[in-house]
Amino acid sequence: MKPALTAPEVRPIAQNSREEILRAAAACFMERGYSASSIDDVARRLGATKGRIYHHYPSKADLFFDVYRMGMDLNFSAVGDVYHSDLGPYDKFFGMCRAHVMMMIEEQAFQRTVWEGVNLHLNSATTPDQRVVLERLLKMRAEYDQLFRTVMEACKADGSLNYKNQSIAVSTLFAAMGGPVFWYKPRQGETATQLENIVDQVVRFAMRGLGASERTAA
Repeated sequence: MKPALTAPEVRPIAQNSREEILRAAAACFMERGYSASSIDDVARRLGATKGRIYHHYPSKADLFFDVYRMGMDLNFSAVGDVYHSDLGPYDKFFGMCRAHVMMMIEEQAFQRTVWEGVNLHLNSATTPDQRVVLERLLKMRAEYDQLFRTVMEACKADGSLNYKNQSIAVSTLFAAMGGPVFWYKPRQGETATQLENIVDQVVRFAMRGLGASERTAA
């Protein structure tokens, strides 16, 4: 049976108004961080009243968690088709990595929120009730990681990747692929081809770290 690509805790974004709120919030969280952002900041960016936001979200934490959920939904959606394809292990893994890195760039604000959510967990900067929700979201992240672990093992079995400890390899892989979340800045006139080249460079660098041969990683 194929692993599910969504977690049961995810709440679908059915209303355009709600997605607009999430995108405005994600931009605020990326620019200011969770602690320094407020519902007022989100409302100003949205050009709306606080009431419009409170209609959907009773608190900033609830808003933050839904931004996190959407970020993970975007990730699952990006890699799903490749994961369930009939490609060989290496091509499948390479395609999943490319889809992931492209998502780090195209949905940078949401991905920064996912990163900050992990930090909130590690630093215990949450209330007990918030921690329950955050644990569910982190479980969703673990399910996403498992997709990559599964294909990595197939690559190791056929010799296209060569690493020793999978946990270390996965952590290092995501650290490398997540880099654009922090350093990428869109350039005026940047073309789709140039963006693809950035993605390829990041992925191939990460693949070499997993022991991909020069033939496969070049």
